[in-house]
Amino acid sequence: MKGNQEEYSRYGKRSKRKKTNIILNSLIVVVLLLIIIVSYTVFSGNDNDNQAANGTENEEQTTETNENEPGDTSEDVTEPSDTEDEETPQDQETSENENEENEEQTSDEVAPADSSQDVVTEGSEGSNIIRTIQNPAWQPVGTVQTEHPGAIYDSSSVDWQESVKAITYATGLAEENMTIIFLGNNGVNKSVATVRSKDRTENYRVYIDWIDGEGWKPVKVEELREIQ
Repeated sequence: MKGNQEEYSRYGKRSKRKKTNIILNSLIVVVLLLIIIVSYTVFSGNDNDNQAANGTENEEQTTETNENEPGDTSEDVTEPSDTEDEETPQDQETSENENEENEEQTSDEVAPADSSQDVVTEGSEGSNIIRTIQNPAWQPVGTVQTEHPGAIYDSSSVDWQESVKAITYATGLAEENMTIIFLGNNGVNKSVATVRSKDRTENYRVYIDWIDGEGWKPVKVEELREIQ
């Protein structure tokens, strides 16, 4: 009887050990599985974070690149306009030369003579000449001609234009308000012109002489009743 009890007791202990071992092994397996799951979660989470961070950095770099490119383009476009606005020394010199030419042209214009010095001779009764005017203050009107072998009666010539300038200077008629009826020879380096105003209320015969290096100079003006 006693032997059966001891055998039964041994069997019970073995059975408990087996159960304990099974439980321990199961717990170990569960712990290992938990460790594997946690490790996987941690590492895969880090990978995702790294990928997300890399993606964000790439997006930021792309954005910065895109922002820089339009800026560079606008600067490239703006810089030429700044260059165009800046005057080069050559441009400044050209501008100064043009100003000097304009000043020379202005200086070429002869100021009206002092009419108080007019010497007026009334025409005789029945004459076509109303009065004759001479003025010692009259000056040559200037010239651009370096040589003057003789008067040129061609309306496209420089000499003609300078002759007209002397006529307008003497009569006081503006060129655009004057009709030239005749302009021709009156001797060596002398010319005579017959002109009238556009409204035909003023008629003149003008005598001009050439002064070397100075141009045509009025010497006498006859105011006419009519142009015959």
